[in-house]
Amino acid sequence: MLRNVIRECYLFSNIDEGSLDLLTRLSTIARYEAESAIFAAGDEPDGLRVIITGSIRIWISDAEGRELTLALLEPGDPFGEISVLDKLPRTANASTLANSECLFLPKDAMEIALDKSPQFAHHLIQLLCEILRRNTEAMGAFAFLGLDGRLAQKLLDLALSYADLKDDGAKFKRKFSQNELAHMLGVTREALNKRLNALAHDGLITLTNGLISIPNLEALATRARAAERLNRGR
Repeated sequence: MLRNVIRECYLFSNIDEGSLDLLTRLSTIARYEAESAIFAAGDEPDGLRVIITGSIRIWISDAEGRELTLALLEPGDPFGEISVLDKLPRTANASTLANSECLFLPKDAMEIALDKSPQFAHHLIQLLCEILRRNTEAMGAFAFLGLDGRLAQKLLDLALSYADLKDDGAKFKRKFSQNELAHMLGVTREALNKRLNALAHDGLITLTNGLISIPNLEALATRARAAERLNRGR
């Protein structure tokens, strides 16, 4: 099973068989209960993990305790690879949203595999560049969009992973609490509630028993683009 988990993870999609055998031998399974910490910002890196079951939240906080969710990860997603590669302390926290099981790959195993396979090392460099580009785009959204536009864009992004897409709309399969959405956007729950109600009032989303639906994806995208133009023009 561990071999398949590694092979199917995008980080290792270009790995040679010898390195795959090595990583499989050195990998173990780690299990965590729901709402438990896996590592914290400032911790020394011990290795990287790939989710087998469950879900993981990657987040940061400031001195006043305000939290910002950077990513919600699902089975097949890796996390913790940056600190393993640069050997610097963790820059974010990782905690479970549900009972979770992860493949754990010690940092020493990654170093051996990278030394043995320049092709694998080149593949990782390309992936990290892609991540950096996505992070730059996300920072641009925070800089140039107000909350209305950021919420619209976040719902569009989440719909790609957590909603059934049909015709021109999307119906979410997973509930996102207002606290979760507020943490993703770095705002208070009260501020988030007002913007959700505004989108619902305008017919851009519907809320039914905690599940969000987007009647028309293009209409919501137009709202996000309009918010960006408005903020750039100020």
